Amino acid sequence: MPTAPCDPYRPVAHLRPPRNWINDPNGLVFHDGHYHVFYQYNPSGATHANMHWGHFRSPDLLTWEPLPIALSPAPGGVDADGCFSGNAVSDRDRLVAFYSANRWDRSPQHQPVTAAISRDGGRTFAPRGDLVIPGWPEDCTMYRDPYVWLDGERWRMLVGAALVDGRGAALLYESADLETWTYLGPFEARPQEPVGTTGLHTGEGWECPQYLPPQSGQPGVLIFSAWNSHDGDRCVTALIGEEHGDVFEAGTPVLVDHGPDCYAPALLRGPDGRWLLWGWSAEAREESWAVAGGWAGALTLPREISISAEGTLRQRPAAELHSLRGEQALHAKGVSHGPQPVELGNVGHVFDLTAQLETTGAASLRLLTNPDATEYLEIRLDATADELVVDRDHASLGGRARGGSYRMPCPTGQPVELRLVVDHSIAEVFLTTTGQVLTLRFYPTGEGPWRLEARTAPDTHLSYTVEAWQLLPLTVKEPSADTDLHGQVPLTESSPAS
Repeated sequence: MPTAPCDPYRPVAHLRPPRNWINDPNGLVFHDGHYHVFYQYNPSGATHANMHWGHFRSPDLLTWEPLPIALSPAPGGVDADGCFSGNAVSDRDRLVAFYSANRWDRSPQHQPVTAAISRDGGRTFAPRGDLVIPGWPEDCTMYRDPYVWLDGERWRMLVGAALVDGRGAALLYESADLETWTYLGPFEARPQEPVGTTGLHTGEGWECPQYLPPQSGQPGVLIFSAWNSHDGDRCVTALIGEEHGDVFEAGTPVLVDHGPDCYAPALLRGPDGRWLLWGWSAEAREESWAVAGGWAGALTLPREISISAEGTLRQRPAAELHSLRGEQALHAKGVSHGPQPVELGNVGHVFDLTAQLETTGAASLRLLTNPDATEYLEIRLDATADELVVDRDHASLGGRARGGSYRMPCPTGQPVELRLVVDHSIAEVFLTTTGQVLTLRFYPTGEGPWRLEARTAPDTHLSYTVEAWQLLPLTVKEPSADTDLHGQVPLTESSPAS
């Protein structure tokens, strides 16, 4: 079987089809012994158009099987212009997918809910053909993206919305049978407000609402992606709070991801009770560059998401990903007093790194991606601001990729622990100390091995322990002979990448 062409930026440990465009993860569900991950997919190109639902499943988060495209627009139907985002639930022997039915002649911003059912483990879906909820409340200026979950004996649904009075909202519905739904009003709604000191805000409306219900005495979490009609800066926000009847009462918003390249995350409750989260990592380069390569977008690593005893949101890579660690690439331990950088060793273009850092001032780890060290991705500790900064302003000398530096709070008066996973063009920085994460894309142009160095400001003391391992690729099985992937190019079983 043919493989996808070699591409120095294509991730191998992050889930995506071998070709074409993907965006939001959809329909994340554990059913019949498998994790199912659906995703927005254009089977005919590397641009946002022609939205279908692609589909992978896995027994263990490491070995993935591509299944036939799950949802396709029906010409002349309720979803004629695209099967947009939603989720799926496991209901005895069937999978039920709820999604946004897009028709441009209905409204560009109103995508009512429809559904499709699978009784063969997700290999085929029978579309409902009509709308589950025919209309939307009259005060909605935007309406889309259902999220359904079982709450005791009843099913509940959230739909993202923007309201005419300027509030973003997650609207609540209820059903006894997944067929007939009753509107209960806004589950949570609030005017646009800042998210911390980032300069970002909660948006005019809320896309892709997701809900982690209260459990074991811990509060619940409502996650949504900030939508703006002008398509400006966007972010993923969490509200942590409690249910009071049919209303969610929460505190101030917090960022789910501090980077620029994670959006529209979706939740999955695993069979062991863990909650997992995948996000969409869009390209941060010129569209023509991605189109020439024949692909765009990837899903983030699966993350375990929880609420700490102190009521804060915490994330970390799923425990299964430790099995992707291959040969150790470097082990470095020492002390730097500056100002000369300290070479720590070489890493490949796909690696999993942990670091324990203790500093008295400004210090950084710099990933050098060309021989003369003029191209690099830098992770800095800013002791003055108590922040961790990830800077990609020098990460691509080609001039066709986005730059910028991004920050997350980091107490530097104590040892800092972090985990950095780099997969060709994706970097995910997990601040183990606090459970925060920052995702960004970068596109090095240098050839040859990448090197890591520690840097400190003059008169600064840095104590470091850094370890890195080669990151092995996910195993993606060849599809069976009767699987029609509708434009996907089958993968042979993955082999380790450099």
